[in-house]
Amino acid sequence: MIHFEHPNILYLLLLIVLFTALFVWMRYRRKQQRLRFADEPLLRQLSPMESQRRPVVKFALLMLALACLIIAWANPQVGTKMVKAERVGADIAICMDVSNSMMAEDISPNRLARSQKAVSTLLDKLGSDRISIVVFAGSAFIQMPLTNDYAAAKMFIDQTSPTMINTQGTAIGEAIDQAMTSFGYGDEEREWVKKKTRTIIVISDGENFEDDAVEAAHTAASEGVVVNTIGMGLEQGAPIPEYLHGQVTGYKKDIEGNVVTTKLNEQMMIDIAEAGKGIYVRANNINAGIEDIVKQIEKLDKENYGSAMFSEYESRYQYPLAAGLFFLILEVLVLAKKNSRINWGNIINRK
Repeated sequence: MIHFEHPNILYLLLLIVLFTALFVWMRYRRKQQRLRFADEPLLRQLSPMESQRRPVVKFALLMLALACLIIAWANPQVGTKMVKAERVGADIAICMDVSNSMMAEDISPNRLARSQKAVSTLLDKLGSDRISIVVFAGSAFIQMPLTNDYAAAKMFIDQTSPTMINTQGTAIGEAIDQAMTSFGYGDEEREWVKKKTRTIIVISDGENFEDDAVEAAHTAASEGVVVNTIGMGLEQGAPIPEYLHGQVTGYKKDIEGNVVTTKLNEQMMIDIAEAGKGIYVRANNINAGIEDIVKQIEKLDKENYGSAMFSEYESRYQYPLAAGLFFLILEVLVLAKKNSRINWGNIINRK
């Protein structure tokens, strides 16, 4: 069975349909312009070396070459056998702030959307690590337990929104506690073993008003769990938009009618990371600091999750690539005009 390593590239084949339609339209328009000058028999007499078929053949060869090169770029693969491999990795808990302040647009398009993109980028860089997802605002809960199903994780991440939690606020400490719970900490039915194979990543603007997040990070670090933080937002801050049917209707105001401005509490995020023996990175419109977080994950000890069976694929891009080059060479060799020295019609009909 043929498997493509980059199936999305195959959508480029639609360009062939577009180019074909454009080619047909241009030939039709050119023909109409020529007919205004003279009728068809006279045009053939005036241009005896012009061929009606050769441009079509050349275009067809060019489109065949383009199709083959696109298929080669998508890298067709053939599964040859099943191989057994050991699965080793770390346990990662991602704590995402979904409070209303994360809708501020000081980071484009807003803090929450930027957080979602950062987590998706992080998942693309992981290997056999297991992840869990904790969402929090005024309270926290485990949205997804530990798993290595990154596709499901991305689906959960895309669904995060401030409407998930009715209690507003930023309970970072409770989020860290829930992350520890996702690792099995405090579970009477599971034996807790202190080891350096676990990390917590807190993504927030740091406006913590609910609990002692620094103490929660210190407790996690004492159990061998590293706590890293990513600060979402800018120091100058931004207002919190209010929505109705997906449209911004205004900005959140306090009881005195003043527009509320939410700012990144960078010192809080730094203190949490220091207590958790991790690092703090600050996100902006250009970089979310994922590379630094990945380096921290790579420093963790790896745990053996057992063996698993994987399909081993072999690339077969060489064949469509060779075919594409063949059609390109053939397109160059076919002349657009007739060859006065060679008349294939006379050669074929010659007795």
